[in-house]
Amino acid sequence: MKNLASILILLSVILVSCHKETDTPAYPVYPSYFPAPVYQFTINKLTENGFLLGRKLFFDPFLSKDGSISCASCHHPNKYFADEGMAISEGVGGKFGIRNAPSITNTVFTPAFMWDGGVAHLDVSALPALTDTNEMAETMAHLIEKLNNHAEYPALFEKAFGSDSIYTQVLFYAFSQYVGSVVSASAKYDKVKQGKASFTQKEQAGYAIFKTQCNSCHTEPLFTNYSYKNNGLDNNFSEDLGRGRITLSPADEGKFRVPSLRNVMQTAPYMHGGRFATINEVLNHYTNGIVQSATLDESLQNGISLSEADKTNLILFLHTLTDEDMRNNSKYYE
Repeated sequence: MKNLASILILLSVILVSCHKETDTPAYPVYPSYFPAPVYQFTINKLTENGFLLGRKLFFDPFLSKDGSISCASCHHPNKYFADEGMAISEGVGGKFGIRNAPSITNTVFTPAFMWDGGVAHLDVSALPALTDTNEMAETMAHLIEKLNNHAEYPALFEKAFGSDSIYTQVLFYAFSQYVGSVVSASAKYDKVKQGKASFTQKEQAGYAIFKTQCNSCHTEPLFTNYSYKNNGLDNNFSEDLGRGRITLSPADEGKFRVPSLRNVMQTAPYMHGGRFATINEVLNHYTNGIVQSATLDESLQNGISLSEADKTNLILFLHTLTDEDMRNNSKYYE
């Protein structure tokens, strides 16, 4: 009898453990030197089923108007959640917008989304891509109708949120559970920060240059301060006002959100319109190509002074921000 009781207790422990693993995934995990996340999974409680549903939605072209484009089409994990090689991503019907698809990692730390900060919350960050006629071109009303009539999705939403009725809020919650769980924090830079690796002499030299010339905007450890800057690309903003499109202030025209440099060496082309194909073109812009205008950032009035040796070492440091562990993480793939 005593042995039987012991076996029952052991089975109970195993069942409870299994239940916890199913309901509460072990991710995301952030290093101690990261700031507190802006987005907390408190109201939208992160669960394994919610994460898996968000992942399925992220990879499903069914969500677009003609079933041809998914979120992963422009933000694939194999491309560090960007669209490497594409200045402007192709949307439904072969249409193109005007801006580059940025990498979407560490989004729980992001206070506002899009190049102009026009979306102020992670839970609605998928809305522009879903509905923009140059991207997935679907209407929310039709998308919700499609999902409710789908053979699989109602049951998956019930597992994740307790009801098979699909509506906008739970759809966006599912997206947030997947996208918000994508963490880039395993690059060589991170291993050095954690005392698990060391920079080479030239990487260290590049890091020193970075800290004096770049860190004020591309601030560690997320490599962005999430501000909006005019970095001297143009002096005519009629095609894209940038931040000025949101605030309607002339003082914000030509300003765009400072992108994170994590995985920067794997996510070319660069800038909001994808005009620079290589990081060398970017550095040459900052040393010799700054275009003067009324809203140009004060720190760039005279460009940035970098020797050729500085550029070489800086690029070697930027390579240490490449996170192969994140790209190879099977949890992010459908």
